[in-house]
Amino acid sequence: MTKKTRTFDDTGALPVTGGAAVRIERVNKSYGDAPVLFDINLEVEPGETVCFIGPSGSGKSTLLRCINHLEELNGGRIYVDDDMIGYRLAGGKLHELHENDACKKRVDVGMVFQNFNLFPHMTALENIMLGPVVVLKESKSEVKARALDLLERVGLSGKDGHYPSQLSGGQQQRVAIARALAMQPKLMLFDEPTSALDPELVGEVLAVIKDIARAGDMTMIVVTHEMGFAREVADRVVFMDAGRVVEVGPPEQVIGDPRNERTKAFLSAVL
Repeated sequence: MTKKTRTFDDTGALPVTGGAAVRIERVNKSYGDAPVLFDINLEVEPGETVCFIGPSGSGKSTLLRCINHLEELNGGRIYVDDDMIGYRLAGGKLHELHENDACKKRVDVGMVFQNFNLFPHMTALENIMLGPVVVLKESKSEVKARALDLLERVGLSGKDGHYPSQLSGGQQQRVAIARALAMQPKLMLFDEPTSALDPELVGEVLAVIKDIARAGDMTMIVVTHEMGFAREVADRVVFMDAGRVVEVGPPEQVIGDPRNERTKAFLSAVL
């Protein structure tokens, strides 16, 4: 059964100026009658690492899922590299893309979830190779070489033949990161990538993300509760609360010297 596409008015949209890797413009999202995102506006520059912090239920993960069009919008637009995600504009209205067309755009956005979502019947190497071979139609030999390089990059050389059940949680998450990178995305999204890990495994995953950030060639948005990681890695930190962006700035300002009283209260509770 073909999914019926949604349409909503898009009057008063701002002109696309270009240059931003991600542009979030007046985004609103509700689940039924319950609003969860209110008029979110944000730009992320190419190669920038932006960390989202805030209490649980503040809308951070929902916003991340909207960027990848895993959630439908109720208003606003999201662009990745000046390409509108999930919708097309026609007659002053935004029309949701059919799923096949949305998936074609989604390949430019890699996403690492809280849970690893690896295929249990496939080895680490097979999990990494699947997307480029099946979706991008690349040759197996080229993809295998890239996948082995990525396994080395995430510190898992020699684990290519291991199945997920033979790997620790931290190792599985590092395979998931390599799998996302194998698609050579323009943007990487990390949705609390260490929240499902035992405390002693958190550091090994954060070290991989730090390495990617320091390389400077990948735009990244990270939802995290790890304040030390955000302070060290982020170019900018976004504090969200109750579905709104409350404060944005460099980590030394937002985490080290917050201006907003709600940000101060949150950080005093978690630090």
